[in-house]
Amino acid sequence: MNSQEKDRMWLNETFLTSEEAAAFLGISKQALLSLAKRHKIPSCKKGKMTLFHRIDLELRREKQTALRDKYRPYDK
Repeated sequence: MNSQEKDRMWLNETFLTSEEAAAFLGISKQALLSLAKRHKIPSCKKGKMTLFHRIDLELRREKQTALRDKYRPYDK
């Protein structure tokens, strides 16, 4: 495995596209991009592509459960 392949693997493990991030959080792509626009989730935009750091998404997923319980108690 050469260094370019290692770099690509690291990028794929560390960053997610908006589609992957939305699936990871269980929300729509529009909801995800709205969160990013309101700076609720850090993102990096390069051209038309928006990338999300996996660690930030894991933290958001933990918060998301508590927020859903607080603001949507009828969903239980």
